[in-house]
Amino acid sequence: MAPTAVVFDVGNVLYRWNPEGFLARQVADDAARIRFVEDVDLYGWHDTLDGGRPFADAAAELSLTFPHYAALIAAWGERFGETIVDPVPGVHELVASIDARGVPLFGITNFSADFWPPFRAREERFFSRFRDIVVSGEEKMLKPDPALYRLALRRFGLEPGEALFVDDRATNVEGARAVGMHAHLFTDAADLRARLEANGLL
Repeated sequence: MAPTAVVFDVGNVLYRWNPEGFLARQVADDAARIRFVEDVDLYGWHDTLDGGRPFADAAAELSLTFPHYAALIAAWGERFGETIVDPVPGVHELVASIDARGVPLFGITNFSADFWPPFRAREERFFSRFRDIVVSGEEKMLKPDPALYRLALRRFGLEPGEALFVDDRATNVEGARAVGMHAHLFTDAADLRARLEANGLL
């Protein structure tokens, strides 16, 4: 079955996620910044937010364990939008072209349920092209859990073979393929354009 709809990841596919740049603005000293990230297992902890844990609960617990990092932990929640920077070069133009052809656009993103609404509102003009976006934190499941892909397909009204899923992480691409979706490992806009054209979506 040839794909008739495109399902995008968000971070590092549609928008660049640059937490290192944000952290460098908070902690200029490289050694101190690395120590903070490692001490609190920042990215492992952040995954629990993407998995559905409320930021307030997670931050309170972590701050009790690491009170000397409490301000940095709070800033992660209060200013998370600053970690999401420019659109990925060329991809928004591809999205506009796909939309202009009438090809349905959807999304599946690992994103905190607390952090998603303000980011979505900030970028509503762009996301208004999408018919639906499934957010891991709202569903309390993370890619590449097959259950998240299946839930998304049901919501989108798609059979697996009707969807081309685009993600920058190989594990997520493999997860989509495992449930029968077409999938593309994102590297850049030119490579994605070639895939979209090959599938008749552009």
